[in-house]
Amino acid sequence: MSKFTVDDYTAALQSLMPAGRVWPKNSEAIQTVVMTALASTYQQSDNAAISLLINLFPSTAVTMLPEWEKTLGLPDDCAIGETDTISKRQAAIVSKLISTGGQSVAYFISVAKALGYDITITEFRQAHAGISVCGDALNGDEWPFVWRINAETTTMTYAQCGLSYCGDPLASWGNKQLECRLSTLCPSHTIVKFGYTYFFC
Repeated sequence: MSKFTVDDYTAALQSLMPAGRVWPKNSEAIQTVVMTALASTYQQSDNAAISLLINLFPSTAVTMLPEWEKTLGLPDDCAIGETDTISKRQAAIVSKLISTGGQSVAYFISVAKALGYDITITEFRQAHAGISVCGDALNGDEWPFVWRINAETTTMTYAQCGLSYCGDPLASWGNKQLECRLSTLCPSHTIVKFGYTYFFC
């Protein structure tokens, strides 16, 4: 991961040393062997710093996933049994982080997108004379508080190369996590429905 090799670090250390016969720079000199050993630790430190930066961001975290999950209280009721791959665990963390509250269509679409689901939302209104036309649904008094989440009947989530461990499934599917998360976040005065599109081969 480091931009510099052990040889780069060794050369940098040697360039800092004084010139002269007592400061040999050939590869077989004891001083060069010592500096190569020091250079190796510098490269390891560089790799560790880059790895830390990658793991600071939840969407790319691997080794720090448990810390992120512990901080956010994951797996919660919506994630238990649903986050069986590294990519799904990362998505659950991102979704929980951005779930800061909101009631707009865009907010719920963004929460679903963070979980890996592409959805649309349909809002309803009560039937009114003069506004409703022939063919419109005869919705009653409660329909202005109803909204429907439209999604595919199953959403495939594929394991990502380099982010999955031995034993992780190659692909998984299901919408339980989507339903649980959005039902938990929906405003208390509303009724959320889920509509699924079926695809046939």
